[in-house]
Amino acid sequence: MDIETNSNYVTYLEIKSQYLAWQEAISIAQKHDQSLQSFFSIPFDQVIFTGCGSTYYLSLAAASIFQQLTGISSIGVPASELIFYPTSIYKPGTRNLLITVSRSAETTETIEALKEFTKYDKGKSITISNYADKPLSSMGNLNFVIPEGQEMSIAQTRAFTSMYVFCVAMATIVGRKEILTKSLWELPQACRNLFESYEALAQKIGGDLSIDRFYLLGSGPRYGLACEGNLKIKEMTLTHSEPFHFYEFRHGPMSMVTPTTLIPAFISKNNWRFEERVIIEMKRLGAQVLTFGQGEADVKIPVSIPEEIVNVLYLPIIQLISFYRALSKKLNPDQPTNLQKVIKIERNDLGAN
Repeated sequence: MDIETNSNYVTYLEIKSQYLAWQEAISIAQKHDQSLQSFFSIPFDQVIFTGCGSTYYLSLAAASIFQQLTGISSIGVPASELIFYPTSIYKPGTRNLLITVSRSAETTETIEALKEFTKYDKGKSITISNYADKPLSSMGNLNFVIPEGQEMSIAQTRAFTSMYVFCVAMATIVGRKEILTKSLWELPQACRNLFESYEALAQKIGGDLSIDRFYLLGSGPRYGLACEGNLKIKEMTLTHSEPFHFYEFRHGPMSMVTPTTLIPAFISKNNWRFEERVIIEMKRLGAQVLTFGQGEADVKIPVSIPEEIVNVLYLPIIQLISFYRALSKKLNPDQPTNLQKVIKIERNDLGAN
């Protein structure tokens, strides 16, 4: 299938143009560096990132890197858990910051979670979204919108990475990591280079229907991104897919490995020696492995970019593999089965007032 045919699908166009949304996300974060530093001048005891579906996985990844770069205790949780089990998340007598992430700024659970947070005076809030004219985008103490991340497709690609890049940029600013903040500008061109170098590989793997299951491995800040890559495979291709931390995969899940298994492995620059041991073991069990990393890897991520900010580059080729696999299975990647772009439910279903 040629590029002209691919361009009939908005999902493809959004995947390939996401570097533009990254540029905007970095620019917006740096434009507000003073307001962000001022906002965090009074310390928070806990930062809670929240969202639903893709943005819950984004929250896991963002919380990990935010704590790493700022030293502030950070967690990622689904918005529904904040509604149904708030006492298991909010610590009594602490100063909380709730960071809500939503592509549409209309997701019911996320809106209601923020309403409850505000109603019971749990702390301050920041919202991150792609649409300025929707409810959530004006509900926080600080509100950030990345319009270039807007999408027509149902499965998030450009929106997810734009908001994730913003979260990483925000962490570098709050953590006063000036060198990392400047290095963020290397990401957009690196994304374009990945497409030039590896789109053919993505098409080849996506077209291999002998592969019947995917297990994505990623640890630390890459675990949430492995979760998101897994979701793209599920949504677009209706293929069995699961994410795991590298060493957790040995504790039971590896019993599912067969010669028709593909393991995309998001390798760390600092911990690759340990993660490589798992990869070698899975190959011995017969699995096929696709490695991503800043060293020797099937998909080489630029080693010049600091590891703390490079993680978003692990996603674009997984997104393309999902796109091409959907086409190979005669599925429409723009219209995943049983899904809709925004999940809205009745407030009564959440027990919200």
